[in-house]
Amino acid sequence: MAEITRRRTGEFLRELFRILMAAPDGMRASDALQVLASRFTLTPYEADNYESGSRRFEKIVRFATVDCVKAGWLVKDKGIWTITEAGQAAHAELPDPEAFYKRACKLYAEWKAAQPDAEGSAAEVAAAASAVDDVDNNAKAASVTFEEAEEQAWAEVSQYLRAMNPYDFQDLVADLLRAMSYHVTWVSPPGKDGGVDILAWPDALGTRPPRIKVQVKRQQQAVSVEGLRSFMAVLGDDDVGLFVCTGGFTKDAEAEARTQEKRRITLISLEKLFDLWDEHYDKLTDRARRRLPLRSIRFLAPGG
Repeated sequence: MAEITRRRTGEFLRELFRILMAAPDGMRASDALQVLASRFTLTPYEADNYESGSRRFEKIVRFATVDCVKAGWLVKDKGIWTITEAGQAAHAELPDPEAFYKRACKLYAEWKAAQPDAEGSAAEVAAAASAVDDVDNNAKAASVTFEEAEEQAWAEVSQYLRAMNPYDFQDLVADLLRAMSYHVTWVSPPGKDGGVDILAWPDALGTRPPRIKVQVKRQQQAVSVEGLRSFMAVLGDDDVGLFVCTGGFTKDAEAEARTQEKRRITLISLEKLFDLWDEHYDKLTDRARRRLPLRSIRFLAPGG
């Protein structure tokens, strides 16, 4: 039966790390895997497809990245893969592909042996940590399945939100604030809004500060520092500003918000908005839930 060697897997991983290190803000897993495949001549075994239609090459790489995540070298979030400083250091320290992958496997085994449900004496745990060839394939398979499902789910959710009517998206943000126990007193109707789309207060009468001013942007491009400053110009001394944008914010804009001394401003990206929606989903009204309906699917918790 055709197999793939540890060295070949290490070659894939090291090249994947090169690709991701060139994207310090992270890269979509599907894009990174596509670039990675273009840099190798795949064997018939690697290029073969499973019955599900997925290519074996991608499964091989995803399987191996589970070790890298537990080693602390790679972070995965909603389908975005990012190399950590520890990952960059390992890439520089271990140029040999086989040694690189072996180290990742060893760190995975040490992580697994240290889990609360790990059994055995200290000597047995140490032996398990050093037995890098004895990999828990079932746990890794569950982890990869969960990861791919999460990526697909987020791709659909983000596409749905980005395509939403701007005023429906604005109402969605207002519904979220209500679910978070804020009292929304005004939502901008279609037309010019003077830089503020939503007004909210901590109390129903609007007598207790701070007043919350919200600007909502459903756009593809990131908000620049100039765009952020335009919004901050409408904030009073007792106001708190929330800036919601589907396209995110430039690094300069994030730094500007983070270092403000007089203006209190919170930036909410599409990812953060979804996390808040999910967190407060049970407190949303039925009408609000219909704007972005979610359904939970139960998975066997990945052990890897």
